[in-house]
Amino acid sequence: MASVVSLEWPSDGVALVTMTNPAINNHGSWAGIHELWQTLVAAREAGARVVVLASGVPGHWFEHAWLRDLSNMFQRKELSGPSDGWFGCLTELSKTDMVSIAAISGDTSGGGCEIGWACDLRVAEEQVLFSQPEVRIGVGTGIGGTSRLVRLIGRTVAAEMVLDGAPVTARRIHELGGVNKLVPTGKAVEVSLAWAMRLASHPADALAGMKRMLAQSEEHPLTEAIMNDQKIFQSFSGKPDAIARMEEVQAKFDAGATIRDTYWPDEIGEGKP
Repeated sequence: MASVVSLEWPSDGVALVTMTNPAINNHGSWAGIHELWQTLVAAREAGARVVVLASGVPGHWFEHAWLRDLSNMFQRKELSGPSDGWFGCLTELSKTDMVSIAAISGDTSGGGCEIGWACDLRVAEEQVLFSQPEVRIGVGTGIGGTSRLVRLIGRTVAAEMVLDGAPVTARRIHELGGVNKLVPTGKAVEVSLAWAMRLASHPADALAGMKRMLAQSEEHPLTEAIMNDQKIFQSFSGKPDAIARMEEVQAKFDAGATIRDTYWPDEIGEGKP
């Protein structure tokens, strides 16, 4: 089967992974999702600190499982590719040495949505619809979609999505906290790459350490999570690079710079938060 996933390097430490399978509107064939998993692995192993997941099919980001493969799997018939790609993608997206951004430029559903929910950050265009239509097919969310969705947007709207299978607008998902940035049509990849480049410019140990804190904080009661945060903090905050940066920033403060001048010179101003 022809390749449907590409890997590009727009900037140092930033990988752009694009799935383009117009023949099935970017539904997740087993072959395509396996290739997506292997491309994510290749990006991380080649030094990507941030990966942007994009679609090359207009109107569609990543859609739900290709039903030919899903049906064949349960009937033990021939599949388009190995069946390990779905959980492989989730495992790779959970790795703490690479941050992921979903650049959602078109409608996304089912397993495609579930890959998006598993990303660290989500940028969605304003025309996008999100849906978990599995109940209308007679199946379930198979790779954590319900559990992640409840944590991201709350039980009320998560219940609406998984029990009725109805679509929800990107604006509503954004208002509920499931999308980080809502952008105009055609801007998801551009905005995601700009954000990725900024993230990749942060110290690698700190970026990975903070992702590790985020991930592990959900696994512990608060008191244990705080202690675990301190353990992770100690693991990288005293390294020579961190000390050098502390000294550099303190010198700016000593010279009269403010927090705004030092950390966000280009991010706060007219029309910005």
